[in-house]
Amino acid sequence: MKNAVAVVLGGGRGTRLQPLTKYRSKPAVPLAGKYRLIDIPLSNCINSGLNRVYVLTQFLSVSLHRHIRGTYRFDIFSGGFVEILAAQQTDSNHGTDWYQGTADAVRKNLRYMTQPGIDYVVILSGDQLYRMDLCAMLEAHIRSGADATIATKPVHASEASAMGVMKVDHDGRVLGFVEKPKTAEAVDPVRMDPAWIDARGIASGGRDCLANMGIYVFNAKVLAELLADESHQDFGHQVFPHAIGTRNVMIHLFDGYWEDIGTIGSFYEANLELTRTNPPFALSSAAAPIYTRPRFLPPSRIDGASITGSLISDGCIIEPGARIENSVIGLRCRIGRDVTIRNSILMGADFYEEVDSLSSARLADHPPIGIGAGSVIEGAIVDKNCRIGQRVRIINDAQVDDGMAGQLCAIRDGILVVEKEAVLPTDWYVESGQPR
Repeated sequence: MKNAVAVVLGGGRGTRLQPLTKYRSKPAVPLAGKYRLIDIPLSNCINSGLNRVYVLTQFLSVSLHRHIRGTYRFDIFSGGFVEILAAQQTDSNHGTDWYQGTADAVRKNLRYMTQPGIDYVVILSGDQLYRMDLCAMLEAHIRSGADATIATKPVHASEASAMGVMKVDHDGRVLGFVEKPKTAEAVDPVRMDPAWIDARGIASGGRDCLANMGIYVFNAKVLAELLADESHQDFGHQVFPHAIGTRNVMIHLFDGYWEDIGTIGSFYEANLELTRTNPPFALSSAAAPIYTRPRFLPPSRIDGASITGSLISDGCIIEPGARIENSVIGLRCRIGRDVTIRNSILMGADFYEEVDSLSSARLADHPPIGIGAGSVIEGAIVDKNCRIGQRVRIINDAQVDDGMAGQLCAIRDGILVVEKEAVLPTDWYVESGQPR
């Protein structure tokens, strides 16, 4: 790993994760109560011995920068770093505008990845949940003599419409590539024989497509040559289809847990899956831990509450009578008496508020940060620093798929999302998709 660097792509707008990305970049979105999405690729790098990492950022990146600065520090003897490369105006030949896509973002920072002593570049996404040994992937890349290697996961043809799909030969060299095929006719040219997957030690279970995971290894020289064509702005749509015909592009098979967290629905499901007794993705791995910012918070105080199948983060205060089921409770959550929370994600707070110091007159129209007594939250996501009054009902009773519930709440994929720092007064509720 001494002659390799990693590049984490963290600059997208994250429009499909709105309103969670209204005030922060997608990789900065909280995950599992105490982490952020960016912690996943960075932890994979560290656990794989890859400790020189560039993070490319662009939109709403202040909180992401703060988190990275406060978390990822290496000693002076290791030579490791996590360096932020924000979009910036330069006098380079590659233009002075914003990043136009994943490939364009790398192109504009290519000088950092082609310095002497760097032979390989590992490119990762900043919004995926998985655990992978990137060292093993790099070793396979070198062993095969590839110019580029792409991590692939076997999937059923019915799942292929949301992914790039590849056809490979007997040795694993990519012969064809189709980006997000929408029909059976579009999938047919890139279908694989499931027996080929079985023969490589992975039980296919009838899966006959190889999906692009958005994880790449390039020879540094080859990457520079491929990015010389400035019309190629994106890896999946342009760089890889072009490289297949001109370069030796190989695949690296992977069959562990992997989830692309690109929508509110996928974010919600991925978080709640972590609350299971045997979750598909184990946060508690001793061999490959997930790193995050040390906050030195006190233990959570729970008094007379009922909690089942849930994750409770540090620094929470949960009052008597509260009932929490199948939910994720974030840092510094204050949950009042007789509150009910089911199948929901509460992201917590960035700071403690001294409630006793607030006047009763102010509390009437401006509740303290946290969840007021008697409130019910079900099938929802409550972002950070929200002020939820007493007897509030955060439930999508009308089963609306998408829409707005006032200025402070949105419904996405059937999930009611309360925006960051929203204030919901006493007795607030949603009726037919509109707040009351």
